[in-house]
Amino acid sequence: MEISANTKINDLLKEFPFLLDFFIAQSPAFKKLKHASLRKTVGKVATLKMAASIGQVDLDRLISGIAGAVEAETGESLTVLETASGPAPDDKERQVLLKGIIEDLQKGEDIEVLKTRFKKVLGNVDASEIAQAEQQLINDGLPPEELKRLCDVHVEVFKDALEAQDRPEPPPGHPLHTYMKENRASEKIMSDIQILIGRLGLPPDAPNFARHRDDLGGLIDRLAGIDIHYTRKENQLLPLLESHHFTGPSQVMWAIHDDIRAEIKKAKQQFAASDPGGTATALKEAVSMIRDMVFKEEHILFPASLDMLSESEWVKAKEGEADIGYAWDKPDTGWPEVITEKVEPLQRDAPVSAAGVMGLDTGALMHDQINLLLTNLQSDLTYVDENDRVAYYVTG
Repeated sequence: MEISANTKINDLLKEFPFLLDFFIAQSPAFKKLKHASLRKTVGKVATLKMAASIGQVDLDRLISGIAGAVEAETGESLTVLETASGPAPDDKERQVLLKGIIEDLQKGEDIEVLKTRFKKVLGNVDASEIAQAEQQLINDGLPPEELKRLCDVHVEVFKDALEAQDRPEPPPGHPLHTYMKENRASEKIMSDIQILIGRLGLPPDAPNFARHRDDLGGLIDRLAGIDIHYTRKENQLLPLLESHHFTGPSQVMWAIHDDIRAEIKKAKQQFAASDPGGTATALKEAVSMIRDMVFKEEHILFPASLDMLSESEWVKAKEGEADIGYAWDKPDTGWPEVITEKVEPLQRDAPVSAAGVMGLDTGALMHDQINLLLTNLQSDLTYVDENDRVAYYVTG
């Protein structure tokens, strides 16, 4: 495993739970990590650089101490990236660096060279940063069709970092939960197709094709149901992102959807013509493209959408889903009713619950969560009350 100033606290504790005791031993400020809710929320975005600032400990000593603790406990040697010894890039610098890597891909720079550069300079990156870098390239004049051509290549460069992050876990009934449920169904269909293609022989021959024709035709028809998944995404999710001036996903993904539709249509045509080789080739291409799209959805589009859209916008997305329909299965029940049940009791006329939860206009947070959130602001903040008294301050 690699470690740098940008490594997330949650990623470390998930991989090495025993590090919780190590952190607490470094500074009393880290005792808050005992709260599971904080680890699952703030811990997912808090980096070692931020932790060092909060705990008032030296960053390099913290990182080397973590590496030593892991080696002593497990025998594993962590790779300390170069960013550990210098200041981590801020958000603007990271965007410039990401944009530069994608631009160099466009110029034909070697993928392995860029992978190495990416790991040294950035260490890790989240889905929203990649999506924003793509959007900035489009804003700067890069044609969407050119970004579409580069999409598979630059995802390959960032794949290790993206795979290391958790996929979204939306509640049952949430639009993203339904999309991901459909992705799991599509993966089952694609696996069945790949098994059946193997039974056609190498190369596929007419007798085997005839023997498995009915099963293959049924699977092709089922795979074509992916069109409903894409149509709902195009009409319910992507327009909401466009309303935030986030047009890149619409321009790129819509085009890829059409390519997938065309490949499935080709498979149907080759199947109708009883062409074993042509059918197998078209299906392999369609399956490969759909699997790539599943990765892009669940590691880039969906996490970025969760960061960008409000609860009311997700409700709006859900309201129009049934008119379009669902691929293969109906959505689960639960959301948004479960959200309403949790939030309604926490109104401002009863600001703090018995469990120590404070009701806010758009959600609810515990006292420790609010404190940790404010103390991690990357700027100075001062609040002066009605008596002209400084009631609260924090330095970024």
